[in-house]
Amino acid sequence: MEPDVSIETSCMIRIAVLPIGEITPSQFRDYVSMLDRHHKIDLSTINSFYTEHQKSPFSHQPWESGSLRFKFMIGGSPPSPWEDFQSNRKIHAVIGICHCPSSPDLDSVVEQFQVACKAYAASIVHRCFAFCPADSQLEHDSKKVGSLIMFPPADRQTLEFHLQTIVQDIAASLLMGFEDYVLKAESGGTILKTPLDSQASLGSEEVIKAKKRRLGRAQKTIGDYCLLSGSPVDANAHYSTSLELARLTGDYFWYAGALEGSVCALLIDRMGQQDSAVEDEVRYRYNSVILHYRKSFIQENAQRVSPLSFELEATLKLARFLSRRVQAKEVVELLTAAADGGKSLIDASDRLILYIEIARLFGTIGYHRKAAFFSRQVAQLYMQQENRLAATSAMQVLAMTTKSYRVQSRASIAKNRPQSEIDSDQADNSKMHHHLVVSLFESQWSTLQMVVLREILLSAVRAGDPLTGWSAAARLLRSYYPLITPAGQNGLASALANSAERLPSGTRCADPALPFIRLHSFPLHNSQIDIIKRNPAREDWWAGSAPSGPFIYTPFSKGESTNNCKQELIWIIGEPVHVLVELANPCGFNLIVDSIYLSVHSSNFDAFPISVDLPPNSSKVIMLSGIPTKVGQVKIPGCIVHCFGVITEHFFKDVDNLLLGAAQGLVLSDPFRCCGSGKLKNVSVPFITVVPPLPLLVSHVVGGDGAVILYEGEIREIWISVANAGTVSVEQAHISLSGKNQDSVISIAYEALKSALPLKPGAEVTIPVTLKAWQLSSVDLDNLNRNSHGNLVRQAKDGSSPLLTIHYAGLLNPGESSAYGRRLVTPLNICVLQGLSFVKAGLLAMEIPAHVGDNSSHVAQMDGGLTEVVDRSESKNDKLVKIDPYRGSWGLRFLELELSNPTDVVFEIGVSVQLENCNDKNTDLDDGDIAEYDYPKTRIDRDYTARVLIPLEHFKLPILDGSFLIKDYSPNAPPSSKSPNFSEKNMKAELNASIKNLISRIKVRWQSGRNSSGELNIKDTIQAALQSSVMDVLLPDPLTFGFRIAKSTTEVITSLNSSEDSDVQNNSSSFKGSIVANDMTPMEVLVRNNTKDTIKLSLSITCRDVAGENCLEGNKATVLWAGSLNGVKMEVPPLQEIKHAYSLYYMVPGEYTLLAAAVIDDASEVLRARAKCKLPDEPIFCRGPPFHVRVNGTL
Repeated sequence: MEPDVSIETSCMIRIAVLPIGEITPSQFRDYVSMLDRHHKIDLSTINSFYTEHQKSPFSHQPWESGSLRFKFMIGGSPPSPWEDFQSNRKIHAVIGICHCPSSPDLDSVVEQFQVACKAYAASIVHRCFAFCPADSQLEHDSKKVGSLIMFPPADRQTLEFHLQTIVQDIAASLLMGFEDYVLKAESGGTILKTPLDSQASLGSEEVIKAKKRRLGRAQKTIGDYCLLSGSPVDANAHYSTSLELARLTGDYFWYAGALEGSVCALLIDRMGQQDSAVEDEVRYRYNSVILHYRKSFIQENAQRVSPLSFELEATLKLARFLSRRVQAKEVVELLTAAADGGKSLIDASDRLILYIEIARLFGTIGYHRKAAFFSRQVAQLYMQQENRLAATSAMQVLAMTTKSYRVQSRASIAKNRPQSEIDSDQADNSKMHHHLVVSLFESQWSTLQMVVLREILLSAVRAGDPLTGWSAAARLLRSYYPLITPAGQNGLASALANSAERLPSGTRCADPALPFIRLHSFPLHNSQIDIIKRNPAREDWWAGSAPSGPFIYTPFSKGESTNNCKQELIWIIGEPVHVLVELANPCGFNLIVDSIYLSVHSSNFDAFPISVDLPPNSSKVIMLSGIPTKVGQVKIPGCIVHCFGVITEHFFKDVDNLLLGAAQGLVLSDPFRCCGSGKLKNVSVPFITVVPPLPLLVSHVVGGDGAVILYEGEIREIWISVANAGTVSVEQAHISLSGKNQDSVISIAYEALKSALPLKPGAEVTIPVTLKAWQLSSVDLDNLNRNSHGNLVRQAKDGSSPLLTIHYAGLLNPGESSAYGRRLVTPLNICVLQGLSFVKAGLLAMEIPAHVGDNSSHVAQMDGGLTEVVDRSESKNDKLVKIDPYRGSWGLRFLELELSNPTDVVFEIGVSVQLENCNDKNTDLDDGDIAEYDYPKTRIDRDYTARVLIPLEHFKLPILDGSFLIKDYSPNAPPSSKSPNFSEKNMKAELNASIKNLISRIKVRWQSGRNSSGELNIKDTIQAALQSSVMDVLLPDPLTFGFRIAKSTTEVITSLNSSEDSDVQNNSSSFKGSIVANDMTPMEVLVRNNTKDTIKLSLSITCRDVAGENCLEGNKATVLWAGSLNGVKMEVPPLQEIKHAYSLYYMVPGEYTLLAAAVIDDASEVLRARAKCKLPDEPIFCRGPPFHVRVNGTL
């Protein structure tokens, strides 16, 4: 049998191509590749070389459309005993190929070529091609005429054109030779015989039969030469004659041969036509061919020679023809019949060729598993020969079956895949290929797959191919370790080691062995190297930019689809990066990984190798690192591993597919679960970009990076040291705060960093930061009380501390569109302990009567008409009491705070109040510009409580303005009134601003020891205490009353209704005993209007004794009066005062109290709102505070 047979084989002219002289295999293949392009020569192209010496026997030669077909037999082929039966089996021409520079002696070359041609007696054309001859060799060619053809040195195109011309000449010579043979065959008496004919003497019966059949066989042979000459019509005519003669003589074998030739002539004549009738005819004729080959079987010749091989060849030819028409069912039937017939073949070589052709045809129609089965049969036949070349052939054949059995080498997968698909996989390394999961791991084939890999391993060992053996052992161990016993696993490990010993150092293999490697994570980088995309168009270039990926500081964006967008990671040139991978060794032996490092196909990354030792059935997470070296993209498909003496590349996606298959039950086992590793969420490799070097700031807290322990409200200054650890200067920097409790940072020395710019590499700057501890919530206090030590650590790590953020960048190059900066995040770790706690807060009011006629104080004019009484004999702290001269008494309001000390230290509490207009030019104070007044300090021991009083009289407004009250009081407004207008909102805002101003001017500070001090947060406490009485604290009374002795006006506060009365009295004279008993004392009551509207009122004056009894009325009255004391009608202009004169006659010396009261007539809405009236006609009563009067007796 012959390989690669088809119906068209009968029309192919075989030409032996032989290397002559000294020529390397690569050069020989190169020249053969040029020759092989001319396997078909059109008859129209050989007219110039063809000479008709006599009339051609090919009367129907198609000169315009016909062609000659060549089949180049590289290296030649041995003569066939069936050359008489099928003329296409003969070698009709011999071409020698010589490389002149390697074979300078052309005479020797010609002799060698002539000797080689003698082995092919049937050849009629001999040509020896001498390529690249020297000048001297070209002269030799002109002297010696023969078959040597010179090809002078020239470019490839010229050589091919020259070669084409020579091949056309060969074709013309062959055609003329075939014509001579046919002419001789028609007139000659040549006996044509085959090995089926008896080899006895000429007188035997077989020779007589051959003579009778000579004419039919001759016609069949002439038909063969007509086919070789490209004349199918002439061939068909001779085949028809041969068929008739063979049928008459019962020569079934030659009949089948002639019928085969007629089918070939039919197809050549109908070349390029799609006709179902032709297909049916071919099918019918070839079935007859197979039948007649079977009839020609002679039992007595069965042990010597059998036509079975021709029957099987005919079957294969028909199957190949039908496979082109996709007649899969008929092809399968024919191939199955051929496989059954192959069992009867005597020659093992014929059986080998049969199985090869069956496997090829099954593969052609898509039956890859059947093709793989017969390929294994071929490999087994090779392995039976027990020589190295046969083992190599078996190994190569088995390698072709690995795709069908799903155990192919990764090298063959990459070789057969298009480059675009490989690039897309590398670009999207995280993509799950479900079809690969199914195809690569099919558990139902596991036993057969193991057998195939074992056969490849054995054939590789016998063939002496250690790399293929290593690859097979690696695939066997990696894919089927759960089905292999520990002893078998150790055996495969030994096979890997033995193969590696025969390989050169540094050998790479496409198929990985152990360990299994999966991507674990990209470790969270320190927040000090966070990268921010820079917006050159904005001054605040960091605004709106997200951090440089999920692996630096913040997690992936929530709800973002990982399929539609790929995450991005920025790496910096020269800065080390790290990747965590997990290794698994599910086998029963100790695995030593000589080196492992990240696989990066680009040239802009240097990976650092490490060695790992994995015990049996164990897994380990390791950190791989490297340094980016150039700007560009970085792709990390996997790891490079040096293990078992060979370097392999492990892809993350392969293990991801394996784990997916394990989850779906498609693979045998999960190697990581076998080693006790937990389930890990799939991590994809991000889109990694390497950018130019950036500055790198590192920070630490001077004195240690531990948490700063503060009591609530404690104020402390810390120092943050910032150094540039990079190779680029910091040109821009901006400090901001983020995180929780940002209010705890009182001040940051921004100028310290700004003044240090540009911050050179290695330079350092210290930034002072002032902190104030925040107030602990009730939950924090409960947790703190349960476990004080544990909660100190937890509180410092729970994210409650503020973060000091510095956005910084280097110099921006002109025209740079995509630049990057950095963000340094320094946690200000603050651990807050419970300090002083508020127990309760409330308002206290007290009235201190003023003494009429006894005044040694200095009166100073304040804003808005209020005055401050400054007693020069008193201490500085007494200056905090403000006296309203128009009320004539000290009516004070205090905010009382009750504080508790649950700590282990002692606190001293101090209250300070900031006074308005403390720098006024008219203010006569001893200490000059004093902004705050401090009260005496209060000491609170541990586990004790204390009360602190805060005066509120300094914060009362000078004028009762309706803007604060009109919105709150609208008795006639309908319930469905709309929202306040813009002016009303402004009034409300002004009131809130006044309240905030009041709170901001009160400071409650504490001190403990020498270095611990702070400030209590009393904002919420004051707001809660003043919530119900803020009007009483801030707003003055509509009317204020004052008393004075009419004859002592220069001793008291002057009226404010005129500009001259508003001057400050710089000097005052003291007087005593100005009121005496039994004397008529003229007095005046002063009534001041604190509103912007005129007030009509009815004034009443009362005098009471020390027992509180009325001294002016009743039977026991002790004071006489002159003038009006009750029902005095008055009209007071806005913001002015009027006086009412009267006289009192005290009959009994002693202590008396003067009281003034008034009923306001026709009160405005402002007054009703201030008085909080509920009814529109409710009277408004104003009472002044008591004035103390001391009446001296007469001497």
